[in-house]
Amino acid sequence: MGVRGARDRGGNGLDSHIAAHHGDVMAVATEGVVTVPPTTPIMTTVRTMLEHGFRRIPIADAGTQRLSGIIVCKDIVDFLCGGPRHTLVTNRFGGNLLAAVNEEIRAIMKTEVPHLDANSSIIDALKMMYAESVGCLPILDKDERVSAIVTEQDFMRLIADVKVGVAIHEYMSANVTTVEPDVEIGTAGKLMVDNKFRRLPVVKNGILLGIATAFDMLRFLGSGEALKGAGGIEDALETPVKSLIKRDVVWTTSDRDLGEVAGMMVANNVGSIPIIDQDVLTGIVTERDVVQALATLK
Repeated sequence: MGVRGARDRGGNGLDSHIAAHHGDVMAVATEGVVTVPPTTPIMTTVRTMLEHGFRRIPIADAGTQRLSGIIVCKDIVDFLCGGPRHTLVTNRFGGNLLAAVNEEIRAIMKTEVPHLDANSSIIDALKMMYAESVGCLPILDKDERVSAIVTEQDFMRLIADVKVGVAIHEYMSANVTTVEPDVEIGTAGKLMVDNKFRRLPVVKNGILLGIATAFDMLRFLGSGEALKGAGGIEDALETPVKSLIKRDVVWTTSDRDLGEVAGMMVANNVGSIPIIDQDVLTGIVTERDVVQALATLK
């Protein structure tokens, strides 16, 4: 998705706000991290993520608590909807998805995980997130155990409603890919995986109905309701994507300040805001766009 503007301007408000915090990343990170061991079944991992409302979860050795991998909700969508991880289903389980979801999570987890230590700075975290294009960074102690995690949401809260001094059109993604409401969840999920999206606007006759996210798919496909039918997950994947839309659209215009839009994301507990100018969907701004902007503002 898109064209981004030059990232070379910032406001004094942002600088002073970040300077008011401690220099180390622990000032914004979350401690007491929930992890699961690599032997946890895929579906059990999904249910743990849903129970806590997590979009990602570190995978750590049950004994040592040392980091061994990570799973984000888009990885689960990849596995279920025909991405590279779906080869586990076809090659090892003969296409039997219901059997494959009981495989251990280590079969599909990422094993190369960017991470920090507790002495890293906030700027270190921002720059690593930007360079690695990730939404979270586990923080390891001296024994390489997972002790905390910093996420895009932490930085949204840090700058929420702070006057940054630049309009969101500088950082939003334009040329937005959308889907029709009757497209099947499996098809929408494959589109996300193929294009490395985490969300898709759902549009009918030029009207934005809502945003379908990878976490929405995780929540639906991991729920008991989705598994009630005789076909289980396979049938659930044929459900129209419009069934994932559970809330009113939160949107804004491209002239709003970056910090103001971050505040809207925090207040509404969303990871993206569609941009509508003169009744036309002209872009979308995501948490990752904001983090990347913060990492490159001068």
